[in-house]
Amino acid sequence: MDEEQLLDYEEEQDETQEQAKTIAENGDASKKIKGNYASIHSSGFRDLMLRPELLRAIIDCGFEHPSEVQHECIPQAILGMDIVCQAKSGMGKTAVFVLATLQQLTPVDGTVSVLVMCHTRELAFQISKEYERFSKYMPGTKVSVFFGGMPIKKDEETLAKNTPHIVVGTPGRLLALGRTGQLKLKNIKFFVLDECDKMIGDADMRHDVQEIFKMTPQEKQVMMFSATLPRELRVVCKKFMQEVSHLLKKSLFVLLLCWKILSGLYLNFRDRRLCKHYGKNLFCIYWSGFLYILAKT
Repeated sequence: MDEEQLLDYEEEQDETQEQAKTIAENGDASKKIKGNYASIHSSGFRDLMLRPELLRAIIDCGFEHPSEVQHECIPQAILGMDIVCQAKSGMGKTAVFVLATLQQLTPVDGTVSVLVMCHTRELAFQISKEYERFSKYMPGTKVSVFFGGMPIKKDEETLAKNTPHIVVGTPGRLLALGRTGQLKLKNIKFFVLDECDKMIGDADMRHDVQEIFKMTPQEKQVMMFSATLPRELRVVCKKFMQEVSHLLKKSLFVLLLCWKILSGLYLNFRDRRLCKHYGKNLFCIYWSGFLYILAKT
């Protein structure tokens, strides 16, 4: 996405680290360190309108309040918007796409709906464990991780006998499985790149990612996350995003919602759900987004 569209949390991280240090020293009860990031919002995960199964898992993990990046990105991700997010390590980026995809996922037997790629097998394994942790109360959800260095036959057997709904892996192995037809990508609804700069910045990995991307449907949600994202790579990332026309449709929908509220018209369940998601921020968030898109068209 363009530089002004990119969600960037590098500056906020310094402030968060200072707050975490103060909390550790003074024992401030109003802000607590949960997991591996500092919570700086008084709003809780319940305000994000997550499904009960996810909220139970979040409570089990000891999280109470979303981090800055989670507070900003999860509501947008849940609405199906394409996202490019830059945030330093330790701010809970992984939880953004894990929770957002699990929230929207409707498991279909024999169908892979979520595809997550990263540049190392260690990170792939870690992400798969996060999916397992947050989906513990969603027993029908199956997660598998595929990466190089392991016999590909075992991966092929998993895909044939126990097709997962969520696939996490490295580009090379996923492409190999996709080329043979063992990994069927025609029903992918969520396409995620974690540490996207490592893959987009490497010529070989970028080629693999692009080939995999072409195997997936045109209509899907794309989310990219990175700790660092040079300006030249942002242009490449933008090519994976939806066209302005798709974004315009989404903005027009929320513009209609704003008009309904101002006119005192009846709000259906979906309308009320959106209102609860954003509260008083609904207008400023989407008016700014809508005006930006108009300026670009």
